[in-house]
Amino acid sequence: MLSSSEVGNAVSFSYLTIQVNRYCGILIFVIGTIGNVLNILVLSQKTFRGNPCAWLFLMSSIASIISYLSGLVSRFLSSWSLDFSETNGFICKVRAVVVFPAITTTFWLIALATIDRWLLSSADTNRRQKSTIQNAERGTIIMICASFGFYIQVLYCYEPGQLNAPLKCYASTYFCRVLNDISFALLSIFIPLLVMLLFGVMTIFNIRQRHHQVHHHKANIHEIYRKRTDRHLVIMLFFQITTLFILSMPCPMQKLYLAFKSPDPVTGREYPLDVFVFTVSLLSMYLANGLSFYIYTICGGSTFQKGLFDIFHRLRRMIVDI
Repeated sequence: MLSSSEVGNAVSFSYLTIQVNRYCGILIFVIGTIGNVLNILVLSQKTFRGNPCAWLFLMSSIASIISYLSGLVSRFLSSWSLDFSETNGFICKVRAVVVFPAITTTFWLIALATIDRWLLSSADTNRRQKSTIQNAERGTIIMICASFGFYIQVLYCYEPGQLNAPLKCYASTYFCRVLNDISFALLSIFIPLLVMLLFGVMTIFNIRQRHHQVHHHKANIHEIYRKRTDRHLVIMLFFQITTLFILSMPCPMQKLYLAFKSPDPVTGREYPLDVFVFTVSLLSMYLANGLSFYIYTICGGSTFQKGLFDIFHRLRRMIVDI
C-alpha cells in the first residue's frame, strides 16, 4: 500500500512527464527541424558538392528529420492523448521500424564522417584516395540497410498499450525488451560514439603529424580553398561528436536500467520517477540530433556561414521578385 506522500510524488512526476513531453518536445522539434532543414539547404550547395564528409552530414540531417517525424512528434502528441501509436498496433509497429533505423543511421553516418576525416588527414596516399564521394554513398546505403536489419524484430516485438514500460508503444515481452534495449544501446549509440571518439583522436594525431612535415610545393588557390573547407569540416565534426556524447549517452543507459529493473510491485508499472528520467534522456538525445546546424554555423567558419548567407540572399531575392 502506497503512503499519501508516495502517491503525491507519483502524481507529481507523472504530471512533470506530460509537461516535459509537451513543451520541451515541441521546442526541440521546432529547433531541430529548422536546423536540419537549413543544414540540407546549405550542404546541398555547390561549395560542398563532391565532398564526402559534407555528403555524410547531409544524409545524417535527412535521417535526423525522419527520426523527428517518426519519434519526437509522438512524444508531444502523447501529452494530449493524440499519439495513435499507443493504441493502434499497425501505427505502433511502423513507428518503431522507422524511428530506430533513422536514429541509428544518424549516428553511424556521423561515425562514417569521422572515418572519412581520418582517411583524408592520413599521410598515406592510398588512405587519402579512399576518401571519395562514391565511398561515402556506398557507406550510406550500407548503413541504411544495416539499420533496418538491426531492428526488423520490432515488427514482432512492439505492441501498443504497454503499461509496464516507459512508453505505451513498446516491446511487449521481457525478452523483446532486453533485446531491443541492448541493440539500441550498443548498435545505435555506444558503438558509433566509440568509433567517433577513436577515429577523432586518430585524426588529431594525423593532423599534428602532418603539421610537422615540410611542404616544398606551392599550393594553388583551389587547393588552399579545399583544405580550408576540410579544416572547417573537421572542427564541425569534433564539436558535434562532443555534443552527441554528452546529450545522447543518458538515453541508452536509462533504457538498459529500466530493462533489467523490476516494475512497481504495487501497480505493476514503471516508477513515475524512472519514466520521467527516461523522458528527459530521450528528449536530450533528440536535442543532440537537432543542434548540428547551430554547431556548424558557429564552428564551421566562413565556408558554412557563406553557404547560409547565400541561401538567405536567394530567399530575399525571391520575395522581392514576388
